[in-house]
Amino acid sequence: MSSAPAPNGLRAYAAVTAAYWAFMLSDGALRLLVLLHFNGLGFSPIQLAWLFLLYEVAGIVTNLYAGWLAARFGLSTTLYLGLGLQIAALAVLAQLDPAWSVAASVTFVMAVQGASGVAKDLAKMSSKSAVKVLAPAGEGVLFRWVAMLTGSKNAVKGFGFFLGAVLLAVVGFKAAIWGMAAILAVILLAVMVFLPKGLPGGKKDAKFSHIWSKDPRINRLSLARMFLFGARDVWFVVGVPVYFQAVFSDGSPDSRRAAFFLIGSFMAVWTIAYGAVQAFAPQILNAKGKSEATIAAKAMRWAGLLTPIPFALAALALTAAAPALWFTLALVAGLLLFGFVFAVNSSVHSYLILAFSKSDRVTMDVGFYYMANAAGRLLGTALSGISYQLGGLPLCLATAGVMAAASWISIRRLRAVI
Repeated sequence: MSSAPAPNGLRAYAAVTAAYWAFMLSDGALRLLVLLHFNGLGFSPIQLAWLFLLYEVAGIVTNLYAGWLAARFGLSTTLYLGLGLQIAALAVLAQLDPAWSVAASVTFVMAVQGASGVAKDLAKMSSKSAVKVLAPAGEGVLFRWVAMLTGSKNAVKGFGFFLGAVLLAVVGFKAAIWGMAAILAVILLAVMVFLPKGLPGGKKDAKFSHIWSKDPRINRLSLARMFLFGARDVWFVVGVPVYFQAVFSDGSPDSRRAAFFLIGSFMAVWTIAYGAVQAFAPQILNAKGKSEATIAAKAMRWAGLLTPIPFALAALALTAAAPALWFTLALVAGLLLFGFVFAVNSSVHSYLILAFSKSDRVTMDVGFYYMANAAGRLLGTALSGISYQLGGLPLCLATAGVMAAASWISIRRLRAVI
């Protein structure tokens, strides 16, 4: 029998979700704004990767501390802090001066992106942990709630990619940054006023040393998560957007603006579709009434399905001597297929981490897990720029295949501990 959620629990869940949506909309828009703006200024793939590295490093450090901060001071505190820090990061980024040298620009944007990375992971940890606390007891309820939050978040972030590209083309870099900061400030004030009680407060006896998980299920799932997101970001962060900009733009202002729209549209469609699949992952996996062990076994099978896709795309890229329409269409189709399988993997991971976690230390376990997530993004971001610079799109996609295979191997090790 399912128990009905308390009204306050539903209101708190809705408020947390709305805050997370607003944050991820700005996060997606900011990523495309920075990537396309600096690629248009002539930055190399490795320089572009550097712009995002501190963002990912900050995510690793933040997730270590965020779980403890939430356990000590409460989930609402870390949620507000994440939103506020993102507003400050946007306001600082608007001070970027085009007259600065490449080295100064890269250093400045890296620092701002680092602050944004801290903000993102504070908001993410708070929102995901809240689901564990607020979800009512009942068959399959936790999986449905976390799938809905994660899926809707990624759909919103996908729209953010499109919004960032459109804003860059229509109003320019600085105006877009200030507009996002103003809207996010309004959202923060609204959440602070209307967020009902329902999120747990802090515990004074929470110790930082408790963040390290001793549960082998959480540790092995976290390792698989690291490689899974590395497999995506190897092509997603630099490789494919830079490749598409080279294909769609001849360097003229009109073609550059058209390329912004096309790249932003692809990134948006990919991420929105990925979010939709995540939201329906419980139905795709037929997870209702299934045990944790059964769902974990499904996760192992789906990880195996992901691995061949980037290797096949890398082989196709090697056969395309020059940018060709057939290959561009095949690449888009292949990346959409990758996104479908990746989304199922990601959603089941997000369920398993909450299912494996105990309620009294959920923020610490989720923080540890998302530290591994951030480590994978860092690895993928670095390898995206390096592999594309050294071997172009074929090496970039092949590296994604290696990371996907490592994720499959890692999650199969859950068999020994479930």
